Amino acid sequence: MAVTADWGERGEYMLSRHSIHPAWANEALDDPDRVAVTPDPASKSGRAVRTIGWSYTANRIIAVITLVDNGRPHGVNGWVANSSDQRLYREEDRDE
Repeated sequence: MAVTADWGERGEYMLSRHSIHPAWANEALDDPDRVAVTPDPASKSGRAVRTIGWSYTANRIIAVITLVDNGRPHGVNGWVANSSDQRLYREEDRDE
């Protein structure tokens, strides 16, 4: 079963702000080599999760922020991973 988030509330924002399509973010969430940082270091509530994964369609590493509500991940935001997140993704990939 694929890992996906509900982008109903924030998908358009992410697309217009960061040019990341929700389907690309879901590919990153479903990447078997993804890295989850819990909680996201920038989370004010301490509930957000940063997932760093590969999107085949975008051909990029993407950082995706989600919140779990009622057992279902809801997409908050996503962007092309910065150099720190890319390094974390690549280091985790080599460790296995």
